[in-house]
Amino acid sequence: MFVDQVKVYVKAGDGGNGIVAFRREIYVPMGGPAGGDGGNGGDIVFEVDEGLNTLMDFRYQRHFKAKRGENGMGKGMHGKNSEPLVLAVPPGTTVRDETTGEVIADLIEHKQRAVIAKGGRGGRGNIRFASPRNPAPEMAENGEPGGVERDIQIELKLIADVGLVGFPSVGKSTLLSTVSAARPKIADYHFTTLSPNLGGVVDTADQRSFVLADLPGLIEGAHEGGVGLGHQFLRHVERTRVILHVLDMAATEGRDPYDDFVTINNELEQYDPTLLERPMIIVANKMDLPEAEEQLTFFKEQLEADYPIYPISTITKTGIRDLLFAVANKLDEIPKNYQPLEEKEDRVVYRFEKEKAAFSITRDPDGAFVLYGEKIEKLFKMTDLNRDESVQRFSRQLRSMGVDDALRERGATDGGDTVRLLDYEFEFME
Repeated sequence: MFVDQVKVYVKAGDGGNGIVAFRREIYVPMGGPAGGDGGNGGDIVFEVDEGLNTLMDFRYQRHFKAKRGENGMGKGMHGKNSEPLVLAVPPGTTVRDETTGEVIADLIEHKQRAVIAKGGRGGRGNIRFASPRNPAPEMAENGEPGGVERDIQIELKLIADVGLVGFPSVGKSTLLSTVSAARPKIADYHFTTLSPNLGGVVDTADQRSFVLADLPGLIEGAHEGGVGLGHQFLRHVERTRVILHVLDMAATEGRDPYDDFVTINNELEQYDPTLLERPMIIVANKMDLPEAEEQLTFFKEQLEADYPIYPISTITKTGIRDLLFAVANKLDEIPKNYQPLEEKEDRVVYRFEKEKAAFSITRDPDGAFVLYGEKIEKLFKMTDLNRDESVQRFSRQLRSMGVDDALRERGATDGGDTVRLLDYEFEFME
């Protein structure tokens, strides 16, 4: 089954906790701190595997969580870092944040990697908090929560040199099976092709080659996403360097070839105007039928732009050799690293973003003050509430962030008002 778009949930691993420990050695009655740091949590990593051509592996498993780092140990030993969770994806995979729509990664080359969710760092053990003022601290940090927890949309755009477009039943699949080793399903009814066929390598007689993809037939209105099958696969045209527009020049379905040509081009333009800017070759198919020559003459009279036209017959195989040479010649003119779309949407852009507020304050209906914010919640989760020194350190951090002053400005009074942070409640007091 061909799967080219899925939504999944990913969560990086939490960092391991640092620990409080002291040296317990014979003849060393006042041993110093010896609590080691926790290990880092595992990343979620996507890696390109050129042997894949579908996102089928993501169809039945939609949740991916990396392992957390190990906790620190005594004698200053560091907890083990968790290995990244590496997920294989086919070339041409684009990863977007479902909430913001921003591109996280655009994966094209074999073995290319991208970190989709960064694991949390390990918490520090008490050996890291020792100082001349406090040589034996009884506090440590919990591990940082998994750096990223998000829903993502994974989209596959087949990477082929040449893409076949056209109405259903114009002979695209037959052409693909004639010029390559691909064996797509072929029958005399609409929408035989239910998913894109990556035809593999097409060899010309002069030792040149290229990759050809057959896309499901488009019909009018496909770009709107509600008509036919082809609208689901228009994205696969985006990475092709040359478009082969296949027409039924014998009009066996009762349609006019020129109207078909205009309709399909309009669908491509409505989906993405830049698609019509790349080289297009017209393939006049079914020339073995008697009506085809007259239709071809009429088609040329109506055609306004100067497109190269190659009459062929996939049944008698006439004209196919010249067509393949023309395609190879056109590809020779276009660099392999050429990006026809200029990757306007699929480029990963790093923009300056204003730093988010460390915290915000709201009121619950019962009058309690509620603290929230990414920074303050992360700081709280990394605090070991079972240790008095850790709690005191957290209080000092809140004061330095300006939380106390902000609560007073909102009307909080000492010794009576309740302050909530996540699932915990505190009493506001000096």
